[in-house]
Amino acid sequence: MNKIALIWKTKGLRNKILIMVGLLVLTRILAHIPIPGVNIANLRNFFNQNAFANLLDIFSGGGLSNLSIAMIGVAPYITSSIIIQLLTVIVPRFQEMQKEEGEAGREKLNQYTRYLTIPLAALQAFGTIRLLQSGTLGSGAGALGAFTPFQWFTTIFAVTTGTMVMMWLGELITEYGIGNGISLIIFAGIISRLPQALDQIRLLYFTPYDPSKLPTLLGFAALALITIVGVVVVTEAQRNIPVSYAKKVQGTKTYGGIDTHLPLRVNQAGVMPIIFAISVMLFPTFIGNFLLSARSAKLAHFAQSTVTLFQNQTFYATLYFILVVLFTYFYTAVVFNPEDISENIQKNGGFIPGIRPGRQTIEFLYRILNRITTFGAVFLAVIAVLPFLMTKAFGNSQALSIGGTGLLIVVAVVIETIKIIEAQMIDYQA
Repeated sequence: MNKIALIWKTKGLRNKILIMVGLLVLTRILAHIPIPGVNIANLRNFFNQNAFANLLDIFSGGGLSNLSIAMIGVAPYITSSIIIQLLTVIVPRFQEMQKEEGEAGREKLNQYTRYLTIPLAALQAFGTIRLLQSGTLGSGAGALGAFTPFQWFTTIFAVTTGTMVMMWLGELITEYGIGNGISLIIFAGIISRLPQALDQIRLLYFTPYDPSKLPTLLGFAALALITIVGVVVVTEAQRNIPVSYAKKVQGTKTYGGIDTHLPLRVNQAGVMPIIFAISVMLFPTFIGNFLLSARSAKLAHFAQSTVTLFQNQTFYATLYFILVVLFTYFYTAVVFNPEDISENIQKNGGFIPGIRPGRQTIEFLYRILNRITTFGAVFLAVIAVLPFLMTKAFGNSQALSIGGTGLLIVVAVVIETIKIIEAQMIDYQA
């Protein structure tokens, strides 16, 4: 309470938090503005009965079940960011823009990310509507009827515009508010689902009350608590690498001669691998639905096979697990480069005790980083597929509504935001 009072008294920090909250409220308003000319009564019933569709709705913050203009959220922007980051690793010109051109180069890459978001948003909007029309999210008829050409145009235009507005609000939060705007938008969407999830639990376990269901409910609660504790521990865990700096004498002053450490976090990537994996997992299904009506019989058959394959929950969970592990390694390599760290340590006259500067230091850092990243990647992947494991174990599709992925994102974003607030509070006090 003392910290909250101190934050409120710090004008600059208070204004940033109010800006963040205000912009997040705007994103929630967008998630409840429906696409014109569509009846969503049948759609909500469809989402209540379909586990996979319900999982997609969680990450759209309810925008998908409302068929709002923000129905696909910031997913196209995330996908675009993945593509640009991959190109940064592969294309030399992009590498130069990121490293040599400094802030101006990074701003150009950000601009390319925004431009790429537009066609990806239009494509994903079309794919999502086709999914809901065809019923390939589950058995039975589709949740939406056929669209006229004008309805297709207005729907895709509205959803693409909604995505760009959400992206813009996320960037405003990052620039003028507190924390990562995109992560906070996803966080707000998951939190907004909490009342509905609690109501589903009430209906499932207490209407009418059945004592035989109590062990299952307690099991879910215990698993949620263990997941939260595990996320906090892994998020905070780090390996401290000792670093010593030699003494330097300049005139009458002595510099250096201190021992410190280099912290290597077990989970360098945070929640981004989960978000990246979800975006990539959705993309083949959207493309498949786009090609279902292709004139080529072979192409249409391939598209149908792709959509059917991704309906298989075992295949989906397995691929999801693999992608989370791969993206954890990829994102860690993006945010932490042992070669740059080794060079900076050597420039400042530092060294790791027992390790020679240069190549040996780089190899040592790579070896330690790979070991701890393996644990962090496997942990993230297990949490990601936890809803599917719960469904297999308990035979209860509602497990997806309270799954580990949502808890992981919520807890990780809260921890990250608290750290940023505490750091800025120290800056304001200084």
